[in-house]
Amino acid sequence: MRIYKTRSFNKWVTKEGLIDPVLAAAVAEMKAGLIDAELGSQVVKKRGPLPGRGKRGGARTLLVYRQSDRAFFVYGFAKNECDNIDARELKALKQLTAIQLGLSEAQLLHALHAGTLIEVKHDKSTAQNIAPNR
Repeated sequence: MRIYKTRSFNKWVTKEGLIDPVLAAAVAEMKAGLIDAELGSQVVKKRGPLPGRGKRGGARTLLVYRQSDRAFFVYGFAKNECDNIDARELKALKQLTAIQLGLSEAQLLHALHAGTLIEVKHDKSTAQNIAPNR
């Protein structure tokens, strides 16, 4: 499974200290059926631990996710910043889903080279063995 993050999401995780192996572990949990919320149209919400805060006080990430295919981290926020997204934001994410899941391999490569998408660096065995702070 390939895991990506948008450029804006990457800026946010860099600021928050959320590293790629933690993102990969979140996707591994989702593959095992541990999804925090399904928001429709393959948009899902997944909690992730922030350094020193664990999952409860940590980050909320929104992903475009197709089981066993691809995952795109598109939006993130700290729990203390925002409870949830509004209906307008969810509608925009659902529209983005159709675009991102419809990208061909050539289009993905172009987005990677242009820097609009960044591939999450992960070792498959590492992602499955990371035990995020709970």
